[in-house]
Formats: sequence, C-alpha cells, structure tokens
Amino acid sequence: MTYIHELKSWPNFTWSKDQLADLTAKVRHQQGRLLGRMEGLGFDLKNEASLQSLTTEIIKSNEIEGQFLDKESVRSSIARRIGLDVGSMPPASREIEGVVEMMLDATQKYNQPLTDERLFGWHSCLFPTGRSGMTKIKVGEWRDDHNGPMQVVSGHMGREMVHFEAPPAKGLAKEMKAFIQWFNEDSQIDGVVKAAIAHLWFVTIHPLDDGNGRIARALTDLALARSENSAQRFYSMSAQIQREHKGYYQILEATQKGDLDITAWIEWFLNCLGRALEGAQELLAGVLGKAKYWDNFRDESINDRQRDILNRLLDGFEGKLTSSKWAKITKCSQDTATRDINDLIKRGVLKKNPEGGRSTSYSLFIEE
Repeated sequence: MTYIHELKSWPNFTWSKDQLADLTAKVRHQQGRLLGRMEGLGFDLKNEASLQSLTTEIIKSNEIEGQFLDKESVRSSIARRIGLDVGSMPPASREIEGVVEMMLDATQKYNQPLTDERLFGWHSCLFPTGRSGMTKIKVGEWRDDHNGPMQVVSGHMGREMVHFEAPPAKGLAKEMKAFIQWFNEDSQIDGVVKAAIAHLWFVTIHPLDDGNGRIARALTDLALARSENSAQRFYSMSAQIQREHKGYYQILEATQKGDLDITAWIEWFLNCLGRALEGAQELLAGVLGKAKYWDNFRDESINDRQRDILNRLLDGFEGKLTSSKWAKITKCSQDTATRDINDLIKRGVLKKNPEGGRSTSYSLFIEE
C-alpha cells in the first residue's frame, strides 16, 4: 500500500478550482450571512452565542476521540476566561482547563503565527500529566516511533485493520517546517479551502504521540477564524464531523491512499462546513429564544439560584431536575431548594413532571 506522503511530489497537492468554485462561493455566502445576522444581535447575545458554540466545539471534538467532558464545567471554564458571568457553575478539572486553553488560543489569537512551540503548548494542554490514559507519551515534542510506526488501526487485538500509516518520525522536523511555513504564508488559496488542506495535511503527518485529531480540529478552527477575520465562533465544525464521522473517516482514508489530487476531500470538507453553518441557525434560534424568555421576566424578582437553574434548563439540562440536584448545584439546603422550586411553580415558571414520589422532577413550563 502506497500512501500520499510516500509519493514523489508530496506535499504538492492539486485540486480542481473550477469544480469547487460554486461550492466555495456558496460556503462563503453562508459564512457572510451568518456573521451578518450575529452582528445584529448585540454584544451580550453575540457573547452567549459564541460561548455556546465554543462549548459545543470542545465537547464534540473530544467525543470524536471517545472522551466525554462535563458540559457545564467546559462552559464555566470558557466563560471565566472570556470574562462572562458564570454564576454557580462548577470549577473545571485540569483536563478541561487544558482543552479550553488550547481552543481559546486557536480562536482568540487566530492572527498570531503558528509555530512548533505553539503546537507543543497545545499538546501539553491536552496531556498535562504526560500520559494518555495509563500510557506515558512524549508531550510537547514530535513523536519518535520507538514503539513502531504511527498507525491508525481498528479492530480487536489479533484482528487489527491498519487504515493508515504516517510518515516516519525521522523526517518529522522537515515535514512540519514545510507545513507551518505554508500555513502562515499569505497565499491565493481561499481561506475555507486552506482550512480543508490544513486539516488533511496535519492528520496525514500525524506528528504527535496522541491528540493529533483534536489538534487538527483546533487548526481547522484557527484557519476558519482567519477566513472570517473573527475571533468569535458561531458554529461547530467538530459537531458536524461527529455527526458524519463514518463519511469523514472513509473520505480521509480514501484520500490518504489516493494521489495528490485532493478535490474529493476538499469537496467533502466544504459540504460538511456548509452543513455546520446551516446548523448555526438552530443555535441562533436558541439564543434568541432564551433572550425572549428572560424578557418576559424583566419585571419579576428572580433570585440568583433560580436564575442559575433556569438558565441551565434553557441551555439543555442533562438528566432530570430534582430538588436534590437543585440543592447540590446551587449549594443550598434541601429546604431552600424546595422553597425556590415551589415559588417558581406557583408563578407558572416550572411544572412538576408526571412521575411522583422519590422520582419527582421538574421542567420549564412553556405555554403552547
């Protein structure tokens, strides 16, 4: 099996600009329309939309790798770092703080050049203990292949299937120097097309012991932020990739086993990006719906505990809300939680769900 990085002309990618012209223009139009709509929201709503998008991006990028992070902790960490009120949200773990720091560096500092040290810093953020699970890995430096070639493998032990084998470690410094130089240079390549190429190029080199997928997606966000000239994110490419993960891995494997004409890959990427941009309309509707909801209570007296829980319900509370969860989240007594809940039920804000007894739970009362 020959991989594209073994071809004589690597990494001189080619693609059909004519074939991609209409799709590129369509995606660019979607970007502009979304950014225009977000500009009309006002400062607070734009920040809320960006907070939700960044939270989703981090959660979904990790889920693609089989790692599941606590949504509220991620949201809390992002909000603190960008100066938004987090209420009584839980403190984030060292792991979550690291992935948030990496994503914010990629998106908030999109105009800063990419360097070896910046990539090594992101890698250290992902693996602050120097381990991936129980396995000790090289952190903040290129892999050395001391355990054999870097391969993407699936299947049970003894029946593994090798989908891809990355370039040998001995040439990584040269490979990454070429990639970083290309990534930083001004070129005639459209920004969204450059994001597609950067994603493919980085995951093909696979320069690190672990975390290559997440860092490739952070690079994608950085490239997309450059294409929009905006640090605020209003959609999640990782969420869309996760929804389409089967197709993603199929086109990636086919491209890495093909030739250096990567038109099919770029086409898949741009279509995926277009669907991510379409999905942002749902985010926008949620943000506007939340603002409208609170507008109905502008003359009402809502205490901080109640406001915190109502915001969580509006953002998609995971599981069922019970009085014990209320007490734990807001750090109050069970009696206080019960009083808060009964007050909101009496005012028609909350409703008791059908199941009773120890299973009693509550949800937002939304008029049909």
